[in-house]
Amino acid sequence: MLEAFEILTTSGVVLWSKSYAPIGAHVVNGLINDVFIEEKVLNQPPTANGPSPVFKKEKYTLKWRRVKDLNLIFVAVYQSLLHLGWIDKLLDNISTIFIDLYKDQLKSSRATAIEYKFDRYFDQQVQELEDNTASAPVEVSVADGEDKKDPFVSSDNGGPPPPPVPGLLKAQQQAAPGVATSDEDTPPPSRDTSRSPTPASRILTAKGGPAGRVSRRARKAASANTSSGDEKVRKGKGSKGEKKKRRWDANGLADEDDGEVLDYSAPADGEDAPTAAVEEVSQDSMGRRTGKGQFVLKDLGEEVHSILENADSEKPKSNQSSGFVGSGFSAIGNMLRNVVGGKVLTEADLEKPLKTMEDHLLKKNVAREAAVRLCEGVQRELVGKKTGNFQSVDAALHQAMESSLRKILTPTSSLDMLREIDAVTSPTSKGQTPHPYVISIVGVNGVGKSTNLGKICYFLLQNNYRVLIAACDTFRSGAVEQLRVHARNLKELSARENVGEVELYEKGYGKDAANVAKDAVEYGAVNKFDVVLIDTAGRRHNDQRLMSSLDKFAKFANPNKIFMVGEALVGTDSVMQARNFNQAFGTGRNLDGFIISKCDTVGDMVGTLVSMVHATGIPIVFLGVGQHYGDIRGLSVPWAVNLLMK
Repeated sequence: MLEAFEILTTSGVVLWSKSYAPIGAHVVNGLINDVFIEEKVLNQPPTANGPSPVFKKEKYTLKWRRVKDLNLIFVAVYQSLLHLGWIDKLLDNISTIFIDLYKDQLKSSRATAIEYKFDRYFDQQVQELEDNTASAPVEVSVADGEDKKDPFVSSDNGGPPPPPVPGLLKAQQQAAPGVATSDEDTPPPSRDTSRSPTPASRILTAKGGPAGRVSRRARKAASANTSSGDEKVRKGKGSKGEKKKRRWDANGLADEDDGEVLDYSAPADGEDAPTAAVEEVSQDSMGRRTGKGQFVLKDLGEEVHSILENADSEKPKSNQSSGFVGSGFSAIGNMLRNVVGGKVLTEADLEKPLKTMEDHLLKKNVAREAAVRLCEGVQRELVGKKTGNFQSVDAALHQAMESSLRKILTPTSSLDMLREIDAVTSPTSKGQTPHPYVISIVGVNGVGKSTNLGKICYFLLQNNYRVLIAACDTFRSGAVEQLRVHARNLKELSARENVGEVELYEKGYGKDAANVAKDAVEYGAVNKFDVVLIDTAGRRHNDQRLMSSLDKFAKFANPNKIFMVGEALVGTDSVMQARNFNQAFGTGRNLDGFIISKCDTVGDMVGTLVSMVHATGIPIVFLGVGQHYGDIRGLSVPWAVNLLMK
């Protein structure tokens, strides 16, 4: 596997790096010293799409691309025992994408002080090339690798370690008196941390080592010695400082609280605590503005491939390769090599390939019933059809699978949410007060409901809407405070960019969520908010007691849209989650769309998209691809097809 990848200037400043394993800083430093400074190794620039120069250092092999016009070096590091045939293509693609995205910044005098957000582009290319390489690399396990790691790490691991914890060594000695501690349990010697590397760029030769590890016994002793001293107050029964237990009724709702403030993180004077400036969002990578001024989201996957397509079109025709990198699905197509063009396909011809395709889809997190449905659709498309004389079976198979996937993923209703909001909030001819457009977010625990609500809010702010966030998760500790932070950040972004307006509506904990939602909608109507975003408590989809309260919630809040957040990594359980939530809102009321979160964590295992839509027929509206407010995209069916068929 790839060990590290670095983009640096010829002067040794790292602009961006990615590390999969700790390697010594001297490895890349050796390349710069021996090749570019002392010229001990022949340094010839590679031709387009040609083999990259090779440099070996200890157990590592380094390949690089040099762009002289911008004084950039792209370096890939991997173990010499492995044979990674796709490294040359990775270097070529990454250099093309990086220069295309940041060509203006790279030409400025502040190129080394800019933070380059390049992780998702790099991960997409590595995943694509790894999955489609013809020869799978052989993994080599090194015994005692933990003890043989270099004391220095790459720049991606954050530079120098934090200072040692006061009293830690003393606590370690007290935990085991008279016993000599090992080197592993000894804290690292103190070093000067006053000059930490800037987050935008790091000098290659100034990388720090990892912090020393401490034993479990020492950590336990240190924790005991640094206790706050209020254990007796917490443990003492009947004491005045004991927290009052919250009681729940048969419907799963909390009794009304007594108004006690549970937010102990607020300052004593009641003002907001000072916070760091909110990171700016790259609107160009998030979406674009139409001729009418509306801000629309990009489809996931269109960025990278459009860049590579444009780069290929500018190259001489002799250097162009056919198709996208890793396109097609050779593992299944190889079974039909004996079926030449002009052959009428039969069920016997497709039986084994379709079985292989079903197993392939299961590995991509597609539920079995959805995989069977897809394969049956492919069979109906191909059986009895005659392939063209110049049409390969691979192409016919791909077209049939794409057609079957499109029938599942393509929505049957309009997803133009902006037009629906304008229709609901526009003044009526009778002079009635416009009603706000209400969107409710539901889902199981921990899928990212509040985070994706913040992303949707930022998207709506870009379209100059006044948004009211309703904190209707009155159960989970910290839920209201979490939305309060989101609202504060979004307020700062909207003021900075002069777009939209956002406000938080809250009533604390222990209240009936349905009543809070109803009051929030009424408050939004009176104060002329365009959109009300309602956050709800997470609940297990198989707990009927918790799910039953959603019926009351839907009747009280009467939302225009109910979106369920599902995890891309949840697997086949997504089918039951989608079906149970879809049926929980009472007769005649269903889900209106899915938001699939954490798509950036699963690579090409995006089968959850197909499973949830197959189970309910409800379309996918948004995809979450990160933790920032701009990390939200629309669904591209061709993108999903390409990932599922790799």
